Amino acid sequence: MPINNGVVEGLNNKAKVVSHKAYRFRTADHFICNLYHCMANLPTIPLMHRFV
Repeated sequence: MPINNGVVEGLNNKAKVVSHKAYRFRTADHFICNLYHCMANLPTIPLMHRFV
């Protein structure tokens, strides 16, 4: 049976996308929290203000 690493590559791609957006985060803790939320597809906290 061949081994497929597509799932790992997909998660690595998600982590890279989050790290490219990391300039918004002030601390490493915020970056890690956002990484966990993106990887686990957790709900985000609603913001007080919306930017349109």
